[in-house]
Amino acid sequence: MSQTVLICDDAIFMRTMIGDILTQAGFQIVGEAETGLQAVEKYRQFKPDLVTMDIVMPDMGGIDAVREIVKEDPSAKILMCSAMGQQALVIEAIQAGARDFVVKPFQPSRVLEAVQRVLG
Repeated sequence: MSQTVLICDDAIFMRTMIGDILTQAGFQIVGEAETGLQAVEKYRQFKPDLVTMDIVMPDMGGIDAVREIVKEDPSAKILMCSAMGQQALVIEAIQAGARDFVVKPFQPSRVLEAVQRVLG
């Protein structure tokens, strides 16, 4: 059975791009979220094997969403997706419980390498 992924990003083109990369690699996209609050709700709903999480989102940012998810499920596997120049935020995200990060703009190979590291 293919592993399930929840994609969280406020930009539809980013969700589509990540979705395409992961679908081609054999993953099943079970949901998408545009805000941090949606990310937490959909994590509860789908319990995916992997979450890709943008840092900057409306309602609740990605780092706060990571904290909420990890509080409920310490074994959650979350991959942060950040734009260039957000290194301090990436460190904060890792401290909050994210397992790894990729920097936008993405190269498909980098995304898949990071996914493999997160899923171990």
